[in-house]
Amino acid sequence: MKKKLIVFLLILSCGIFMGLKLQINKIAREKIPGSSIIYIPSGKYLKFVTFGYSPFIADLIYIWAIQYYSNYSIPDRYDNLDHIFSIIAELDHRYLDPYEIGAMIAVHEAKDLSLAFKILDRGLEKNPDQWIFPLQAGHYAQMMTKDYELARKYYKKTMEMDGAPVITRRLYANAAFKIMDYKTAWENWLEIYQTTEDERIKKIASNQLYQVKAAIDVKVIKEAIEKFKERFGRNPTEQAQLVKHGLLDSLPKDLDGKEYIYNSQTGEIRAPMIWWKR
Repeated sequence: MKKKLIVFLLILSCGIFMGLKLQINKIAREKIPGSSIIYIPSGKYLKFVTFGYSPFIADLIYIWAIQYYSNYSIPDRYDNLDHIFSIIAELDHRYLDPYEIGAMIAVHEAKDLSLAFKILDRGLEKNPDQWIFPLQAGHYAQMMTKDYELARKYYKKTMEMDGAPVITRRLYANAAFKIMDYKTAWENWLEIYQTTEDERIKKIASNQLYQVKAAIDVKVIKEAIEKFKERFGRNPTEQAQLVKHGLLDSLPKDLDGKEYIYNSQTGEIRAPMIWWKR
């Protein structure tokens, strides 16, 4: 029975590779160097016929892929980017470099950020202990598209993983601030401030807390000014009038106990200092 199974596998392997050969021969090699890999239907089928050498084959395909995507004479080389790197993932899911490099190629060469996320998500799915994948995805979301909501989701995943770098919480708090989730931003920066033993990070957290509080206070004061204008048809001449007319219980002050600066002509309200210069 065992011998019959081996014979069957050998015949199946030959059939697959013969089919690939026929397809490859239809393509001009000088036009698409290494085009063989494009016709492999799935990495799991290739893994089936490698007889235990799938990590070795994954390494060969990865080396080939680096060379392939360095050839700028192939105009449509990115059409099969996901397929090629999915083959490597199927052959050796613990081979981590291809996920990162595949995502980098997608972002910087193919200009396809959604594909980069797909590749990194695949890396995390197959390696749930590797925080580098959601961290890198969060970085792309934050830096490439300014999608802070998506960045925050990826940073949150990263934070919850063992061994994740401590900077992730700061990135998460910053992303929360960018989408005006001030409550989350305040709670995280406060925790960082209270728990860090690094004075430099403590100062960063303090400045960020100043920024968050200022954003909250300025929003409250602006809303009170708008209500004052609706009632009296003009801006208040001073902030104290907002309290006098019951629009505020008291005037908010910044984290250092200073009053916010108010321009009665424009209705503009701002913090008395720039947060990162404190």
